[in-house]
Amino acid sequence: MTFLLFATLLYFLPALVAHNKRDFAAIFIVNLLFGWTVIGWIIALIWACAAESKPRVLVVAGPTPAHYCCRCGALTPVGGRFCGVCGTPL
Repeated sequence: MTFLLFATLLYFLPALVAHNKRDFAAIFIVNLLFGWTVIGWIIALIWACAAESKPRVLVVAGPTPAHYCCRCGALTPVGGRFCGVCGTPL
């Protein structure tokens, strides 16, 4: 049982290395389909080591709150009484 677990981890080592990379899905497919060949496993491992990491995305709230017009969907400032696009009262 331990050998089977070790062999599975070794087989999917390229996918484990690439878990936080941009090309993870493609590396996983190559590892899954061609990993049983030694060349396919080596290609997947090299690709996993050379792939770029995913860029980190930081979401920051806008400085001023705003409202959307219920008629046209335009963005209007909070203090406004009328929509600047269609003139509908807010």
